[in-house]
Amino acid sequence: MERELHGREAIFGNDGLAARLTGLTPYGSARVAYEHRDDPPVAVLTGGRGMGKTAVLKQLRHLYREITPVALVDCEAVVPPADPGPGWTPVTGALPELATQLTAKVRAARPVQFPRLSLGLVAVASISWTREDETQAQRDLQSLGPVLATVDTRGDAAAGWVTKVLAKLASAAFDSVVPLAGMVAEATVETVLEETFSRFQRRSADWYGSYPHAGGNGRIGLRQLAVDFERGGDLRRRAEDHLVLALVTDVVRAYGGLARGARRGRPVLLLDNAHTVLGRQLVEPVLRQRASGVRDQIAVFASSRARDHEGLSHAVRKRLPEVAHGSHWVRGSEVTSGILAVELTALGPAHAQAAFDRHDPVGRTPAGLARGVHRLTGGRPLGVALFAQAAGKALVPGAPQPGTPRPQAPQAPQAPQAPQATLVPGALLDRMVELREGRAPVRVADELLAQLLPGQQLDVLSVLAAAHGEDSARLLATARLRGRSLDGDVALQVRDMLREQDWPVGPEYFVADPLLRSLLLHRLRFQDDDHPHYAVWRAVHETLRTAYAPGGRCPSVPHRLHQELVLGRTRDCVTHLRERFTDGDVTAWLGSLRFIASAPYPRPPGHAGPDPRQAVALGREAAGSLPDGETGLAGLGERAVELQLQLRRLLHAVWLLSDPLALPDEEVIDKMAHELRQLSGRHPTGNSVLWDAATYWPQDIRAWRPLSMPPGPPDTGGSGQGRGNGGSDA
Repeated sequence: MERELHGREAIFGNDGLAARLTGLTPYGSARVAYEHRDDPPVAVLTGGRGMGKTAVLKQLRHLYREITPVALVDCEAVVPPADPGPGWTPVTGALPELATQLTAKVRAARPVQFPRLSLGLVAVASISWTREDETQAQRDLQSLGPVLATVDTRGDAAAGWVTKVLAKLASAAFDSVVPLAGMVAEATVETVLEETFSRFQRRSADWYGSYPHAGGNGRIGLRQLAVDFERGGDLRRRAEDHLVLALVTDVVRAYGGLARGARRGRPVLLLDNAHTVLGRQLVEPVLRQRASGVRDQIAVFASSRARDHEGLSHAVRKRLPEVAHGSHWVRGSEVTSGILAVELTALGPAHAQAAFDRHDPVGRTPAGLARGVHRLTGGRPLGVALFAQAAGKALVPGAPQPGTPRPQAPQAPQAPQAPQATLVPGALLDRMVELREGRAPVRVADELLAQLLPGQQLDVLSVLAAAHGEDSARLLATARLRGRSLDGDVALQVRDMLREQDWPVGPEYFVADPLLRSLLLHRLRFQDDDHPHYAVWRAVHETLRTAYAPGGRCPSVPHRLHQELVLGRTRDCVTHLRERFTDGDVTAWLGSLRFIASAPYPRPPGHAGPDPRQAVALGREAAGSLPDGETGLAGLGERAVELQLQLRRLLHAVWLLSDPLALPDEEVIDKMAHELRQLSGRHPTGNSVLWDAATYWPQDIRAWRPLSMPPGPPDTGGSGQGRGNGGSDA
């Protein structure tokens, strides 16, 4: 079952982009006035992984497949058969698949036939056939069976072709001037025309008369097509382009002549991952033909993970909301101006809440959970959908939570059913969801990583996700990925891969996307199933702590303390904040507090109770629960003890409230504001900055924004993007 899409009304509305380009509403198939009636653009949906491009294309197929011919091909998933012949390339592999889908019966219209495409495909498939060996010929014709069946529905139509083709070749006079591939192709085409094509269909061969050097003779054109294909290089590309246009022409002819009035709307061609080489080979011949003035009236929707792909160099660019009622597209002089590039925007908080309401109609989940998931995922539809499904199942009484082993590790104990008050985004990472019937349940974190980073070395990425900048990533690669890295170069390879996949790489965090970083660090902590030691996770962070320490490779006090907090050690962090509290630069002090407290929290597996940081932040830590050596109180005077405890509460409050895997706690927010105001009264010079933090940081948290630096409204420059005195790239 196709998943429900939220925030995509600009495409699927009754006057949305899909309706205007196809001439049919997605729901109910009512007629709609065409936009760009005589010259439709190729609509390319852009956006990174998890933005829902594939989901949109699948939904288009689902909605239109019964009312107009529709075909969907994933250009990254076209793979060769077990024993491909020389006539197989990704293009000749994709075209039969597209034709087979387009020929499916739709309402009140005869199936589309593909005589031109069939002739071209059998011509190029025949280039490896010989008189002595019929095996390859039999295999190739069998693979082309579905597209040949669009011309002749007899199931055994191709069975006798091979013998007749080779017999015709054997009886032909050998001409050393004519390439053998051309002779075989010509014999094959003649046999196919005689044995399969009707009198009217035989005229389809004439279409190839426009092929270069054909001189208007279709049979010569088909022979030259096969020769060019065999030669490879640019000549093969020319032959493949002509095959793409053969498919387009067959579809267009099905909509012309006597059948014109029997068909409604436009046929739909859907190309996923069209930024690939195959995608461009399928789209560019159409763009060039349209730019030359030959219009085909096919609604083409494609997707591109790379927003700035060179194939989109002259595209008309719009964001999704801008095309809700009109695309405002105008063709320019460049070929690629025939593209309307539509950037899929992230879901808004209301869309995330709608997704949660769908899986939790009675409202058992915490009020802020949907908003917290929206903050964590950045509104990526894939993340929102999986978290919403997991949340809906988490609080159903008696709902089973089957376990599945983690890759290369035993299964950790399944988290107990979480009470409503403690259900936070981090608690959903290990929940199990069923994506579709007949498929085993999957863990949310594992499924997200599999879809956001398919085919990547997650063990390497998990280690490097702990890094702050490129230098620390190379340090980790050298120290923790021995055998994979030469002088840390694997970090540079990962950096390039992330950029290629449209993931941000930044100086503050090597893996800059909050969702991706959280997933990788979660995997790093639990992948070895080594509770309570977490040896791999601890070794990575200890390596960074040592590097940031005095005498290390990249000494930095804030970074070292950040790592101390990652490891659950708070004493040195609080002590540093106390010792530097009276320094003149209070803004830098607040920046250090914010940076240190941005450390990932070392969450225990399956924890479903209150967050331990809450009790510390609220001053409810059990008296005497920690020795003075853990709190840093040993040897301090009364006022220093008071300040140390106050800063301990503040650090835990900011740590909890900055955690993307947790949810804001109103009591902790109020306590943080109280502590900052108290500190404002204690500071000799920086009381106004601390007072502003007490005012604006709660506003930032309640608005689901990063803590602003310097504290203040976003429109005054306090956007929360600064690093305080976090040090160099590290």
